[in-house]
Amino acid sequence: MDLIERKRFGVEYQPIIACKNNEIFAYEALARFYSADDKPLRPDLVYASLHSSPLSLFQVEYQQKKLQLSYAVNGSDIFVNLDQDSYFSSGIINGNNPFLKLFKEFQKAEVVVELIENSEINDAIMSLAMIDNLAKNNIRTAIDDVCNPQSMISTSVIQLVKYIKLDKYVLKNRANQNFMLLVESIINYAHSAGKQVILEGVETADDLALAKTLNIDFVQGFYYQEQFKVVN
Repeated sequence: MDLIERKRFGVEYQPIIACKNNEIFAYEALARFYSADDKPLRPDLVYASLHSSPLSLFQVEYQQKKLQLSYAVNGSDIFVNLDQDSYFSSGIINGNNPFLKLFKEFQKAEVVVELIENSEINDAIMSLAMIDNLAKNNIRTAIDDVCNPQSMISTSVIQLVKYIKLDKYVLKNRANQNFMLLVESIINYAHSAGKQVILEGVETADDLALAKTLNIDFVQGFYYQEQFKVVN
């Protein structure tokens, strides 16, 4: 409650880089939280605790999104993560959903909503409902954490999104030939279906070289973060 009342949170913008020309394509807005003594708190743990209170989850997520969009770089598309539970916690599903209205009012550039890939079938069903609502209002979507060993790929969800974000697990398992066959199949599918692929967790020149070999469209990670640092 203290974190919510004192709004001890912020945002960091991580650049998403085009492989073909090494230029910034967009930014991802990353949530940041801080303890009372100004020490960073893991966002996943904060959000996990908030799930026990739908109202608190909505309050924090909504304030985060307002902050992320307020300080977004002019003229650059912005990727924002949105938990399905957060989206539906307001109790409003149609065009009056607070998050949807926030995205539609954003004028600086395009908003791309990232859905977190997970292992729960109910979340996949909620993702489909959320994507459908966003699509009807011309909001583009992306699926995050694809190929993470703890995630589940919903074929229905992956067909509807514009961007497929490959988890950093891909880089850690580049020597696994069978696994990489699957990765290459996902990339080929994405391009055949008119989608684009983003590889997360790029930290070295070798990581970037692999992304280019795989014909990946965009990359993001600490390799570029220090070069194109935007922090608010």
